[in-house]
Amino acid sequence: MDAAVRPSSTLSERSAFYERIGAHGLTPLWEVLGALVPPQPRSPVQAAHWRYSALREHVMESGRLITAEEAERRVLILENPALRGQSCITQSLYAGLQLIMPGEVAPAHRHTQSALRLVLDGEGAYTAVDGERTTMRRGDFIITPAWTWHDHGNLGNEPVVWLDGLDIPIVRFLDAGFAEKSPEQYQQPLRPEGDALARYGANMAPMDYQPRTWEPTRVFVYPFERTKQALLGISHGAPNAHEGFKLRYLNPATGASPMPTIGAYAQRLPAGFETRPYQSTDGTVYVCLEGSGEAAVGEQTWRFEENDVFVVPSWQPLRLRAGTDAVLFSFSDRPVQQALGLWREARL
Repeated sequence: MDAAVRPSSTLSERSAFYERIGAHGLTPLWEVLGALVPPQPRSPVQAAHWRYSALREHVMESGRLITAEEAERRVLILENPALRGQSCITQSLYAGLQLIMPGEVAPAHRHTQSALRLVLDGEGAYTAVDGERTTMRRGDFIITPAWTWHDHGNLGNEPVVWLDGLDIPIVRFLDAGFAEKSPEQYQQPLRPEGDALARYGANMAPMDYQPRTWEPTRVFVYPFERTKQALLGISHGAPNAHEGFKLRYLNPATGASPMPTIGAYAQRLPAGFETRPYQSTDGTVYVCLEGSGEAAVGEQTWRFEENDVFVVPSWQPLRLRAGTDAVLFSFSDRPVQQALGLWREARL
């Protein structure tokens, strides 16, 4: 009989065949093809919401249990409920709440993972990146690019908490993680505060600076006051039906994302405004910086307030409604997807 029209084998025959080829490190594609090449994304990530008012006491308790020096970084990881034990909030991104107490220093180190900081609570702390310090103020978006020396300190009188966002899962997937501790606890200042913003953040650049598109931005702090001014400056006319008034952070020298693996965004939703459903392939982490509102993700709906964090998985529709005027910060792996020609969105 021609092999092309041979009757289908029995399940027991196939099972025996699979067992035999398994001994040779083989497995049949036809058994897993639907999962490997799905008709649309089927993310294992779960939509989730972290209420900061409920988390803050646990963050502060960690400050009584371990010092910043002992921990190197005193952080409570925001683990996605569907990915427990994997230290990630989406398949490609990590997020955590970092605490530094008055008088402490989180020792200097560097690593191949790119990181962002979003200041949520308290004042008096600083971050130093490659020899330049920046004072951390609420809502500031601060970057520590891959393989740059960085340390944190608190010169104030109150605890300071910020959200960390890193591309740890991406680097882990690529087996490209390196880290190094500095012999010094903190960096000696090499430049005055504000130097990088003056050199690279005023639509100008040093005469000998030749940016490359893949490099992270030399502007490592994006002050919240500037972000709010920009959002208010575009808040005229009708808001975009799916986004409200939304802007993306960029490397001013290239127009690209501040980091090659993580994109960051800020949006303003006027009181009472409700977006139309929107979905995209980049799983996205949101933080409420001002105001309050409601987020509906698929079948779930939450009320969010200041400093709350929520995550929207890949290709799940999101609808936002502002109770009071709201400002949201968000970050995702969109730059990676766009570089690979994978990113897609749908405005419903």
